[in-house]
Amino acid sequence: MVKRIILLSLLIFAFIWTSAQVPKYSNEFLAIGVGARAQGMGNAFMAAADDVTAGYWNPAGLTSMSSDKQIGLMHSEYFAGVAKYDYVSFALKLDTASTFGASVIRFGIDDIPN
Repeated sequence: MVKRIILLSLLIFAFIWTSAQVPKYSNEFLAIGVGARAQGMGNAFMAAADDVTAGYWNPAGLTSMSSDKQIGLMHSEYFAGVAKYDYVSFALKLDTASTFGASVIRFGIDDIPN
């Protein structure tokens, strides 16, 4: 009886542990993040965002940019080069309290064979 309880407990634990590690969301690619600085900080960047990547992390940080204009480009490949992740952004400081910013994120697959 004790062996069955232990075995059942181990099976339940193994099921819960393995099911908790599998992403189940279709938009999981949105959690990838952008920018080398943010990636180096383990994506803990929301409060520190003060450059052109703030358009992704925290748009309010665009007003803290140190220069008048910034352009950001990022390219990354996933799944052995099959999927491409691209990020393009531009920010223009209008005055001390206003900044215009635009960002584009693309996650896709090129050249799908027939």
